[in-house]
Amino acid sequence: MAEMNLITAINHALDLAMAQDERVVVFGEDVGVMGGAFGATAGLQAEHGEKRCFDTPLAESAIVGTAVGMALNGLRPVAEIQHPGFIFPALDQIVSHAARMRSRTRGRRSLPMVIRLPHGGGIRAVELHSESLETFLGHIPGLKVVVPSSPYDAKGLLLAAIRDDDPVVFLEPTKLYRAFNQEVPDGDYSVPIGRAKVVRPGTDLTVVSWGAYLHEVLKAAEILHEEGIGAEVIDLRTINPLDRETILASVKKTGRFAVVHEAAKSFGPGAELAALVAEGAFRYLKAPPMRLTGLDITIPPARAEHHYFLDARRIAEGLRRTATQKGTGGTLHG
Repeated sequence: MAEMNLITAINHALDLAMAQDERVVVFGEDVGVMGGAFGATAGLQAEHGEKRCFDTPLAESAIVGTAVGMALNGLRPVAEIQHPGFIFPALDQIVSHAARMRSRTRGRRSLPMVIRLPHGGGIRAVELHSESLETFLGHIPGLKVVVPSSPYDAKGLLLAAIRDDDPVVFLEPTKLYRAFNQEVPDGDYSVPIGRAKVVRPGTDLTVVSWGAYLHEVLKAAEILHEEGIGAEVIDLRTINPLDRETILASVKKTGRFAVVHEAAKSFGPGAELAALVAEGAFRYLKAPPMRLTGLDITIPPARAEHHYFLDARRIAEGLRRTATQKGTGGTLHG
């Protein structure tokens, strides 16, 4: 075991996967010589050579298109998109080709490829560097979408994603890259894709979150605990496929549900989860599901981003309402 932050855990996963399987190749803007904008690929080119870890032109569509071609021809590419908003030029390749290949070939071909990109804000970055894209990506049939919230999960989920025979988008919470350290095994292990995790047990309220917001939710749950309210916190970990069983089992126990996410509210993952609970656990609910989310706007500039992002205090206010209300529901952005 070693103490790692999230970025170091990702680097370890890439290094291990490349050492174990010569089909794994890593590429993207500045990932080779520089080691990536955040250092996730540091040392990989020196260790595994320029043919397996290399820089690309500034062309996201070409990066993803190249990954599609590689995967079709027997490799297991890991393509990095440098910042979240930079993925928009590549959506054609992702939606029209990567996600559809198994369906298009009636199951004869698969695409074992991973697209890594930073996720979310909270670091006072410039435009297109703080996007939360679960809403776009989680909606695409044939695409798996993963969001780790800890170094341990980051390494285990990335190894599982690289070994998966279908395309996986791996969203890395930028705010968590160097936020804290955690003990992570030096060797090989994996965390199953599509499996949520109860990270804090409780009996009064179920709260689902993921990525950087999970840690604000845990702080909010501690505030409520001091008031005698027990919130059960679930780390979703995978946007698609959803772990419906874990969520519904928790709601049937607590009778109340809230989802907290950074992405915009309308048509977001929170709406899908609220619908899931309403359909699958309606007779257990003591109050309507609650969404605590981002606003339906473009992420503000760095000086104004604090108006957009929820903190533990504002989350606690919404959860307190959910834990005590009866008969009427609502949504909240702080």
